[in-house]
Amino acid sequence: MREPIETDYLVVGSGAAGMAFTDALLSHSDATVTLVDRRHAPGGHWIDAYPFVRLHQPSAFYGVSSVPLGRDAVGQSGINAGFHEMASADELRAYYARVMDQHFLPTGRVRHFPCSDHSIGPDGQHVITSRLTGAVQEVRVRRKLVDTGYLEGRIPATSPPPFDVAEGVRCVPAGDIARLTERPERYVVIGTGKTALDTCIWLLSHGVLASAIQWVRPREGWWLNRRFYQPGEGLPNFFAGVGLQLKAMAQGTSVDDVFARLEAEGLFLRVDTGVVPTMSRGAMISEAELDLLRQIEDVVRMGHVRRIERDRIVFDGGSVPTGPGTLHVHCAAVGLACPALRPVFEPDRVTLQPLFWGFACYPAALLGVIEATIADTAEKNRVCPPIRYWDEPRDYLSTYLARMAHDRACASHPTVVAWTKSSRLNPMSGLGAHRDHPLVAQTSADLKQYGAAAAGNLVKLLQ
Repeated sequence: MREPIETDYLVVGSGAAGMAFTDALLSHSDATVTLVDRRHAPGGHWIDAYPFVRLHQPSAFYGVSSVPLGRDAVGQSGINAGFHEMASADELRAYYARVMDQHFLPTGRVRHFPCSDHSIGPDGQHVITSRLTGAVQEVRVRRKLVDTGYLEGRIPATSPPPFDVAEGVRCVPAGDIARLTERPERYVVIGTGKTALDTCIWLLSHGVLASAIQWVRPREGWWLNRRFYQPGEGLPNFFAGVGLQLKAMAQGTSVDDVFARLEAEGLFLRVDTGVVPTMSRGAMISEAELDLLRQIEDVVRMGHVRRIERDRIVFDGGSVPTGPGTLHVHCAAVGLACPALRPVFEPDRVTLQPLFWGFACYPAALLGVIEATIADTAEKNRVCPPIRYWDEPRDYLSTYLARMAHDRACASHPTVVAWTKSSRLNPMSGLGAHRDHPLVAQTSADLKQYGAAAAGNLVKLLQ
């Protein structure tokens, strides 16, 4: 074992959350940070992601606060025409490498240990072990361990299917369809979430006929309309969407009624309007993507897949035939983990967890700001009570309610408020440039009219 290194913070995980948190620490303190990750480069799950994946949100709201992502370009063709760019996996990997190499490491306050595992010894010492050489490095942490992987889920690219596959059956993760050497007669896409949507859209966009796709959807989902979540010139409409949500939440008579109102306003979308969604995970799609997805008519709703045999797919509630000419595309993995919640801030640890619904990088960076600027642990936890990841429609409403409470709690901390008003990760930070827009004035009035009523009604609806 080499000579121990000392650091103020040991951040386990250099994915989107760990990088956003670290960036905020560096910007708001003189702390030193050591990052350790089992992957070979920063970027977290983007290192493993399927090749055709893109952000579902605009690049403008993603990454670390101090380094912009993308060129703020608007798509001129294709299914993202008229919307701001959404970075690809390649762009995101290059971005995080640039943040590490050109912004973090040159400060002299950051060390990075890729291809390494973190462990805690029996006497409490922190140890980093290289996956390449086996070299062991003790790390003495002066302030805190930062656990970014407490809620890390699984992705199809690195997880086996959650069902049995008989020998000889062709079953691949989503990313492998971009590397096929033998054309299938048909595709069976298994999954309900964002990966399944992306896979279907990619196949259809590359000339695969909808009639050649069977889509196994155990659940129907609500999806956010990307049209309402655009930066720049789209911010007034973004802000108007906030007002429409508060109005629906103030007037809704049930969880389903709130979603029906928001669907009528175009904020929420679903692929099949004849099926009531039981899932809401906050991902975005466009109406052009929705039109593509609706071309697929062969939809199987028999529950979850239990096994794929040579001649049939067996579900919770029945089976359908399959055959040797079929490629089964595995898009089913536990994407969001739900362990027991624990305090975000402890004397020797920070455990990153969601605080409210929002773009992924913003809450992680906000926790870094709060860690650096608020001294009292109890006060930090008062401002930042964690919540579970959202999965069902009612969860979206509870996370929205959590956001209202969080904003009220933060109001007594001017430094935190100032950061939220200036950080590019907060979509509303640029709204001031549109203060004279008619939609902004109208929505400001709507917020005053419906804000308190929405909070009160949500408490009742969620009981």
